[in-house]
Amino acid sequence: MTSQANVTDTYDVVVVGSGAGAMSAAIFAADQGMSVLIVEKSDKYGGTSALSGGGIWVPNNHYFKARGGNDSYDQALTYLKASTQGSVDEKRLRAYLDNAPKMMQYLQENTQLNYTVAERYPDYYQHLPGSAPGGRTLDPELFDTSKLGDEVDNLRPASPTTLLLGKIAWTARHAHKAMSKERGWRLMIVWLMLRYKLDFKWRRKTRRDRRAALGNALIASLRASLMDRKVPLWLNTDFQELIETNGRISGLIVKRDGQEQVIQVRKGVILGSGGFEQNQSLRDKYLPKPTQQAWSATPPGNNTGAALEAGQAIGAATELLDWAWWAPTISVPGEDKARGVFAERAFPGAIVVNGEGKRFVNEAVGYLEFVDEMYKDNQKTGGKTVPAWVVFDAHFRFNYAMGPLMPSQVMPDSRMPKAWHKTVYWKADSLDELAAEIGVDAAGLKNTVVRVNGFAATGNDEDFQRGGNVFDRYYGDSNVKPNPCLAPIKKGPFYAMRLDAGDIGTKGGLLTNERGCVVREDGSEIPGLYAIGNCSASVMGTTYPGAGATLGPAMTFGYIAAHDLARQPAGSKVTS
Repeated sequence: MTSQANVTDTYDVVVVGSGAGAMSAAIFAADQGMSVLIVEKSDKYGGTSALSGGGIWVPNNHYFKARGGNDSYDQALTYLKASTQGSVDEKRLRAYLDNAPKMMQYLQENTQLNYTVAERYPDYYQHLPGSAPGGRTLDPELFDTSKLGDEVDNLRPASPTTLLLGKIAWTARHAHKAMSKERGWRLMIVWLMLRYKLDFKWRRKTRRDRRAALGNALIASLRASLMDRKVPLWLNTDFQELIETNGRISGLIVKRDGQEQVIQVRKGVILGSGGFEQNQSLRDKYLPKPTQQAWSATPPGNNTGAALEAGQAIGAATELLDWAWWAPTISVPGEDKARGVFAERAFPGAIVVNGEGKRFVNEAVGYLEFVDEMYKDNQKTGGKTVPAWVVFDAHFRFNYAMGPLMPSQVMPDSRMPKAWHKTVYWKADSLDELAAEIGVDAAGLKNTVVRVNGFAATGNDEDFQRGGNVFDRYYGDSNVKPNPCLAPIKKGPFYAMRLDAGDIGTKGGLLTNERGCVVREDGSEIPGLYAIGNCSASVMGTTYPGAGATLGPAMTFGYIAAHDLARQPAGSKVTS
């Protein structure tokens, strides 16, 4: 494609997007001696990564080895091959396993990134060969955002679901200790709250915690590292299309300050701009029905599929367009995006039912599989499982969180916003009344509760084996016996919350090879074009092997792409 606009800037590499994969790729490219520009559509940097847990799935990593952990390349490859079931080119799987540990070690040694290993966080598919009971997921430590100076104001705020009481930063290890109610969890929470409240100097400036955690910590540390390298990041810069000259990507067109600009590239473009989950027409075209962009837990107005459509326009191949990184979500009045429901589904004393009042899945299963089962059951029941309903009693309500509802010992019903009643939660004195409130079959719900209460007594979920593996039990209540994921539902009042078939991004997109290069339908490369993260077809196929299996590949293939670009000769100039 040839542009008639004038060239306004020239760089070796332009990175589209500012999530973890894009920022990492920019760091790696800059450290290879190339001039780099990042363009970001939003007025905030960080993308969906800033809202995430920030975990990175890196098998055979040096953090785990340093603590005497037992993992290997071959074990991880066995696991990935078993989970992807031949749907992903083995060269791509090997490229990931070869480079992910190198990528993390480089960031640790050369940037402000600070991670530790989650030794006890298990892979999601414990039944598959090669799975590990822990050690492959890496979690970010807290990051002092005062290091960013004024640039902290442009950091996309963390999702309330990733913060203690919606405002206090805590690590994944803190959250796990509190959720599983391990010894000392109450004192830990008091300490975190006091640390936040007593930071008087920072409190006078903002309600935001001085410390960034989880995905916000990842993005803040990468942004600080980019600032160290003086890599420019243009906000409010909308990527429009790619420019192809003599069969090679030679530039791109963006809209900045209301004007179209052409940016020329000497080496190439790395697309890291996210998926298409915020584009309803593309959702309608590709994803299972029903589907709504309002159900997504990603930032509205972003991730609209610009990279996908630009790639398709020049003949790029695509894969997995009918898949997303599924996650059940709850919509809260006044909030601009839905909230994902992750760990809470494993807590004892809550079940999820369809319109017939029946369970259809192990509630503690990974979030991708959970929504996949919602869609499968929705077909079986003729549309009675999207939405689904999570049901629990007063005992659960007192002790555990569910989505935006903190335990009633912290947030009693009287303190909840009135607008939440019958929008976020439904409440009734009996199961029959609750079923009528939410339009669920009353007899089916009562029978399900009786059956689950029996499972809670024996500790054996005969229907779905909830709590039957180390992954399920990770977020169970360690004080509940005999099964930390099962407790009876018997004390009124009873509660229900609507679960939509949401996502944390789409996982299909432009097909790439083991070097991160975008390819055509015949497998040939499009020179100068790379894609990473959710705008590319996931190297994980239709699966989600472990926590951080989204960010890990995005950052790893950013590492691969940057090194591949450094080896490429400068391409053709834009024809203007």
